[in-house]
Amino acid sequence: MHVDEMHDGCPTESVHALDATELQHPAISFFSAWNNERLAGIGALKQWGESQGEIKSMRVADDFRGTGVGRAILDTLIDVARQRSLTGLWLETGSSAPFAPARHLYARAGFVECDPFADYAPDPLSVFMTLDLDPSRSAVRT
Repeated sequence: MHVDEMHDGCPTESVHALDATELQHPAISFFSAWNNERLAGIGALKQWGESQGEIKSMRVADDFRGTGVGRAILDTLIDVARQRSLTGLWLETGSSAPFAPARHLYARAGFVECDPFADYAPDPLSVFMTLDLDPSRSAVRT
C-alpha cells in the first residue's frame, strides 16, 4: 500500500520507497508497530558498511497519524543505529505538502537537510536529511 501510494502521487523516478521484496535484503532491518491486531506503522533501517545507515520506507497508518507512532518508530530506528555504533543516518522524503509532517518529525529528532547522498540524484520532489550520531561530535560546543 505504501509503495502504491507513492506511485500514485509521484513519477516513478521520484519514488524511493522499498517494496516488500526489497525490504527483505540482508542489509535492511524492518520494524513494525502494532495496536492490538492493527498495524500502526512501519520503518526500516538500511545499513551501509560499518558506520552509516539510511531510514527507509517509514509510514504510519492513517488511523494512527498524530498519535506518536511515527516518533516511536523513528526513535527505535535511531536507537538501533546507535546500538550498532553507526555514526550517521540519512533519509529521503518528499518535498510536497503531504510530507510536511514527516519532515517536521525528522527535524524535531535532529535531522537537518543535506545534499543528495548515496546513489540519489537531485530531485525537486525530494528532501534529503541527515543525523550525525558520532559521539565524538555530540559534545556541547561553545
